[in-house]
Amino acid sequence: MIPILNGAKETVSYGEHPGLRIYLNKEVENYPIHWHTAVEVIMPFENIYTVIVNETKHVLYPNDILVLPPGELHEIFAPDSGTRLILQFDCSLLYALNGFDSTFHLLRPCLLITAEQNKELHGLLRPMLLELVNEYFSYTMLKEASTYAKLISFFVALGRNFMHEERRFPRTKSHKQHKYIDKFLQVCNYMNERCTEDIRVEELAELSGFSKYHFTRMFKQYMGLSYYDYLIQHRIMHAEKLLTDPNLSIMEVAMRSGFGSLPTFNRVFKTYKKCTPSEYKALHGRG
Repeated sequence: MIPILNGAKETVSYGEHPGLRIYLNKEVENYPIHWHTAVEVIMPFENIYTVIVNETKHVLYPNDILVLPPGELHEIFAPDSGTRLILQFDCSLLYALNGFDSTFHLLRPCLLITAEQNKELHGLLRPMLLELVNEYFSYTMLKEASTYAKLISFFVALGRNFMHEERRFPRTKSHKQHKYIDKFLQVCNYMNERCTEDIRVEELAELSGFSKYHFTRMFKQYMGLSYYDYLIQHRIMHAEKLLTDPNLSIMEVAMRSGFGSLPTFNRVFKTYKKCTPSEYKALHGRG
């Protein structure tokens, strides 16, 4: 069972490793629809493992790697036997590092890495993941620092390989692909830092160096969602943090998160989080 589940939100308990939890799951148990602020990585060792993410079914076979960004609704179905690795970590540990915030959004709603579909990337990431796990369960000096270093290396490798895939700009030469990637990472970082402000598409287009039309089209091609949806997701993430402050009303949270009205905030928040801001606040004992 999920240790801490309030409504559809799981609160991950990390134990002795601040912000990081790894365990070998052998439970013959299904997990209901839920979400959490942690990033989750799942890799079966024995037998399959079925994960439904935003109503899309993913059947994981041994050594397949599934990466779930924070905030994604998912449901899990276990077979009658089997073992799988489950890693969860607080993504805020990496958000302070330039580029990681945008990288996690590139992976939405999830990323399944298999040897059949991407032999090179899978061959790179699987050994890194196993090294990370071995370090986590070791008794060596400075194992915590080493574990986090390996965690960062894992996501650096994943981010670099995933962002540089030619399918993002399939008819664009390699040197221009890298140029576009740099431009859109710059735009994403700009929105990350100013998500609560009234950001106009014209200023984002100017920052990217494209016309308004080409910017909106290429941003969606690169990120997999519109610039507006990207901005709203960051406003929701900002609001989640503010909702845990007992001194702030729902209206204050809405205004400080960049929403123009309380009804809009309530509607958008419920769409993304499947609960109202008031319910979210109550779940954290702040109601």
